[in-house]
Amino acid sequence: MTQEKTNGKLIAIITMCFIFAMISFVTNMGAPFGNIWGFTYPFAKAWGNAMNFIAYLFMGIPAGKMLVKYGYKKTALVALVVGIVGLAFQYLSSITGDATKVFTYDGIPVALNLIIYLLGAFICGFCVCMLNTVVNPMLNLLGGGGNKGNQLIQVGGTLNSLTATLTPLLAGILVGTVTADTSMTDVSPLLFIGMAVFAISFVIISRVTIPEPTLGKVQPVYEHSPLAFRHTLLGVIAIFFYVGIEIGIPMELNFYIVNLGFEGSAAIGGTLAAAYWIMMLVGRASSSAISGKVSTKMQMTVVSSVAIALLLIAIFLPESVSFTISGHEVPMKAIFIAACGLCTSVMWGGIFNLSVEGLGKYTEAASGIFMTMVVGGGIMPLIQEALANSPSIGIIGSYWLVIAMLAYILFYSTVGCKNVNKDIKVD
Repeated sequence: MTQEKTNGKLIAIITMCFIFAMISFVTNMGAPFGNIWGFTYPFAKAWGNAMNFIAYLFMGIPAGKMLVKYGYKKTALVALVVGIVGLAFQYLSSITGDATKVFTYDGIPVALNLIIYLLGAFICGFCVCMLNTVVNPMLNLLGGGGNKGNQLIQVGGTLNSLTATLTPLLAGILVGTVTADTSMTDVSPLLFIGMAVFAISFVIISRVTIPEPTLGKVQPVYEHSPLAFRHTLLGVIAIFFYVGIEIGIPMELNFYIVNLGFEGSAAIGGTLAAAYWIMMLVGRASSSAISGKVSTKMQMTVVSSVAIALLLIAIFLPESVSFTISGHEVPMKAIFIAACGLCTSVMWGGIFNLSVEGLGKYTEAASGIFMTMVVGGGIMPLIQEALANSPSIGIIGSYWLVIAMLAYILFYSTVGCKNVNKDIKVD
């Protein structure tokens, strides 16, 4: 019986890590696809990414309720079906054409295919929101909470970073250079891969046993909101900023390189954005190895400080300081921006781990709130993009917003994460 229980736990861990990997593959389509749409609609570069994350605002809390009522497995299966539908809509935008004009924005006629793409991105947002709601509390639970719980989240995050690396890299290879002839048809293989992987995931998850800690039990009575815990409330804000940081850094890096305009700039931009995600992979792999011994608080304090330092170097380093890649001169500051992935790698799991520590029966409800605040990945990059489009600020100057958000995360890591509400009953 003990061996069966151990094997079941291992299968559950592997399954959750597999789902974690799927989340980033779909999420990171926003920036490279934005380069394609941005050629015709400059104002819409970040819209796909925004729609993906705005969906969290509507689905975060309902996803948490689904988790409590229907369990982890059913919630994950529903999410995968929704993901297939969302990717199918994005593919439909590649074959719709741009003849049918729907409305005019900023003096530019907007075609139906853009609307269909944005709808697909929004639907995919529902999918990844539900998957995120499943993965994080389950991995934390399977690890027993504390540093061990964070360790499992970082293991899953390592696989998440691996697939995150593939999306911009493959998109860059498929597109090469963004021109007037570039369209979603060029990246449709990514959409087919995504749909196939979701379908395979559905089959695998439907056949494995996943622990259901709340299913079939009397639902707990909540005397308070999870936000009654100060460290959870401040952690929710930290998650909002963090996702904006994680998405904004590589997105604007990609745009920065593509805007240089040389032959193959989209491929190189995708490569450097992929380098950011590779750094996240390295960081998460390293964190998963040390999290059993080094506290989450210490890791978070170090990485938020280093990230601020890297971005300051990137901002003040002259563009004349460059390196050569594929025969083209690229400003060295791009390397420092990409290196931030090493720091942001541990923040998602770290913030979640610190925020739910000591919550007990409030954990699942808190997870839904956290997912709602992932909308920061849509809102903050939009603000950063607006700053980047300002002639007086520019793309590199827009990273001051990222530094400000990192400063808040540093505050949370050192001061805000302390549970000062231990008098609230959690069992």
